[in-house]
Amino acid sequence: MAQVIAVAGKGGVGKTTLCGLLIQYLCEKGKTPVLAVDADANSNLNEVLGVEVEMTLGEVREQIENAANSAKSPIPPSMSKADYAEIMMNRCLVEEDDYDMLVMGRTQGKGCYCFVNGLLQAQVQKLTPNYKYMVVDNEAGMEHISRGILPKVDTVILVSDCSRRGVQAVGRIAGLVKECGLNPKQIGLIVNRAPDGKLNEGTKEEIEKQGLTLFGVVPQDQEVYEYDCDGKPMTELPDDAAVKTALYKILDSISL
Repeated sequence: MAQVIAVAGKGGVGKTTLCGLLIQYLCEKGKTPVLAVDADANSNLNEVLGVEVEMTLGEVREQIENAANSAKSPIPPSMSKADYAEIMMNRCLVEEDDYDMLVMGRTQGKGCYCFVNGLLQAQVQKLTPNYKYMVVDNEAGMEHISRGILPKVDTVILVSDCSRRGVQAVGRIAGLVKECGLNPKQIGLIVNRAPDGKLNEGTKEEIEKQGLTLFGVVPQDQEVYEYDCDGKPMTELPDDAAVKTALYKILDSISL
């Protein structure tokens, strides 16, 4: 079974950028193959990595759920829902040299998706033994993990900006991790976009108050802003980019 690294934090803190660079780090360190899972409905991990996505698992889930009530079902009469789910999941898999990628997506339709979630859970668990690492870019609610679609978690990396509210938000996510019974081997905080890579006393105080382990601090990087404005993948950042240098140093210091 793959080592699962879950990255979580509220929107707008640069979580997806760090997640993409984490995937690049694992690939450069030879910890391959990696399965990248975009489980945040509002994130754009594929854009950070510079890959195109044809279909999401959320779309497959909706197709299967709606098939019974559709005049033109996409599932052939001779095929089971489980077999159809497996075929469509393979279509959702974006294959790159050192990593593959799945986008979970969000189901838009109404109704109970418990049965379909079970099908997807079985397919994901069938897939993960093929990888050394799975990196999951989560939304704050960690929906797909809390629903059991994704497997166990070994490492949780919480990402916040320098604000007290940001640290409080990841404190609540840490509480959710406990409520879900994930029991990761390690869980810690990376503070992103810190001016000059330094934290003020108020932020340090809030981190201690929330009982969070600080993995490290990543500085504000103008180059990241410019790449984002130009629509360039963050994986094309030069090796000496401030964000990349700081993050790689943090990742070297924790057991992955």
